[in-house]
Amino acid sequence: MNQIATHFLFPSTIFVNREPHRVSTILGSCVAVCVYDPVLKFGGINHFMLPFWNGQGLASPKYGNIAIERLVDKMISLGSKKSNIKAKVFGGGEVIETSISQFNIGHRNIKLALEILDELNIPVVAKSLGGKRGRKIEYCTGTGEVKQRYIEKIVTAQTK
Repeated sequence: MNQIATHFLFPSTIFVNREPHRVSTILGSCVAVCVYDPVLKFGGINHFMLPFWNGQGLASPKYGNIAIERLVDKMISLGSKKSNIKAKVFGGGEVIETSISQFNIGHRNIKLALEILDELNIPVVAKSLGGKRGRKIEYCTGTGEVKQRYIEKIVTAQTK
């Protein structure tokens, strides 16, 4: 029996491969876009942290507008036709209850991902977005299947 290769996807990165892989990542307010070509039977995934690159510094896949375009470009460079690509979108939870939550990073990441995929005419065939919990996803790039598990907040006890 062939063992499928595994890969852990860190934030601000992209993974695309013609060979099947089981790619896992953990999402809070970050968003992951999984793309799949059902004709060529391969896919890729990104994990971005913030919606927009502002033009300062490097155009990193840390930003959704860069990460989604690079993901689609990589699929096309490996032989996909854009018209065959389908997407699944995960994450964007508001998991941090601090003053940073006022920026609605998760909501803005979700909005950007859906808008860019719509502009690229890439249909979103599944999504699990928002809420107050994190997610662990496992994406099989050879089938397009995504497994998701919610992650509860971890509370540490303070000793006096």
